[in-house]
Amino acid sequence: MGTGSRESGTGAAASAAFALRPGFVHCRFPIAGSRRQHGFSLIELVAVIVLIGIAISVVSLSFSKSMGNARVQAASRDLVAALRYTRGQAIVKGQQAALDIDLQNNTYQAPGKALVKLPASMHMTLLTADSEQTGQTSGRIRFFPDGASTGGHISVFMGQREWRINVSWLTGQVVREEVAVR
Repeated sequence: MGTGSRESGTGAAASAAFALRPGFVHCRFPIAGSRRQHGFSLIELVAVIVLIGIAISVVSLSFSKSMGNARVQAASRDLVAALRYTRGQAIVKGQQAALDIDLQNNTYQAPGKALVKLPASMHMTLLTADSEQTGQTSGRIRFFPDGASTGGHISVFMGQREWRINVSWLTGQVVREEVAVR
């Protein structure tokens, strides 16, 4: 008894159960605020997955809208290039040249070039001189050797968006502009 140890059998067993192991904090009773968490709760995981899903859907919706806009812009730029090519051919060759447009089939064709079809989600309208209308849903814009033209405009639509391509009758200048959303 002289060494200050308990002689009770339960005390020795209890002290053996709380033997110190390296790297562990040993306490008989939990200290307030010292509870350690291992991992995430189910609610936290579900909340993170929902937030990731919302972020992905917003990004994909934005991306699909911008892809649609890019397609319409590319189609209208190609049409502008075809009109400018047609004007250039009229000037270089010294003879009239016309860009043919078929609204029903959603196509156009520059002289000596392949027929170009717009995507199904797009459509065109044509305003040109009466003498240049070749049918109920087709017509052309004609350019003359001096660079002038019959004039008019072509609108390219996709959903609510519109790009208008104006052709000046006096100079034959071709200009593309985006029209405000309808």
